[in-house]
Amino acid sequence: MNIIIIEDEKPAARLLQRKVEKLGLEVNQMLHSVEESIAWFKNNSHPDLIFLDIQLSDGLSFEIFESIDIKSAVIFTTAYDEYALRAFKLNSIDYLLKPIDEDDLETAVNKFKARNSATPNLSLDFEMIKKMLVNPIDREFKKRFTIKMGQQLKMVAIEDVECFYSENKGTYLHTFDGRDYLLDTTLEQLENEINPKEFYRVSRKFIIPMKGIKEIQMHSNSRLKVILPSYKDDEVIVAREKVSDFKSWLG
Repeated sequence: MNIIIIEDEKPAARLLQRKVEKLGLEVNQMLHSVEESIAWFKNNSHPDLIFLDIQLSDGLSFEIFESIDIKSAVIFTTAYDEYALRAFKLNSIDYLLKPIDEDDLETAVNKFKARNSATPNLSLDFEMIKKMLVNPIDREFKKRFTIKMGQQLKMVAIEDVECFYSENKGTYLHTFDGRDYLLDTTLEQLENEINPKEFYRVSRKFIIPMKGIKEIQMHSNSRLKVILPSYKDDEVIVAREKVSDFKSWLG
C-alpha cells in the first residue's frame, strides 16, 4: 500500500508517521505545503491513501484538488470544529480530529482497507467544505474560562487573556495582569473554541490575541518576535512558515 502524509508541521508529520507504521503500514512520502504537494503529484503516481492536513502553511489543502485530479482515498487530519466534521460526514469522508488518537487512527485505516482501495470513492464537494471552513455560520466562540483553584472556581473573561501557552505538557492562560492559570485542554482544542479573527496561533507553543500585541520585531531566520505587555517567561516567536499568514491576519 502506497501512503503519503501532507502536513505542514514536520514534528506532527513524523508523529503521525510513527503511529501509522505501528499499524504495520509504510509511509512512502511526506509533503509539507500546497505548492510542494502540487509539484509532487504532477510528477509521481498517486498513492492509495493520503493523510491530509487541512490548514497548510501556504493555504488550505483543498487547493491541491483544485489543481490536480487526485484519485487517491483521503483521511483528513483536522483541528477544525463540528461544522467541518459535519461536512465531511455528508461527503462520506474519513477524518481524524487532532490530537490524533491511535485507536481512532486504526479504525480509520480499517475503514479504508474494508473498501475497494483500487477504486476509492472520492466524490467530495471540496468547494462546499471549504466554504464551511472559511465562513462558519452562526458560530459561537468561547467568552470565558472556568478555572478550578483548590475548592473554588474562578472565571476569566476572554477579554482578559494576554496569551495561551503550553509548557511541560500543560496548557496555560496568561492574563493582562500577569497571572497564569492551568487549563484542562490543549492548544489544538483551544483553536476550535476561540475567535480566529481575534486570536492567532503563532507557533506550537503560543496563541496570542490581536489586542495583546505590544510590539513586533524582526527575528532570526526570517521569523518575527512578538512583545506582549506582561508575559516575559519565554520569547514569543512567529514560526517562519506562519509569517506570511500572520501578516495577513494582522490585516
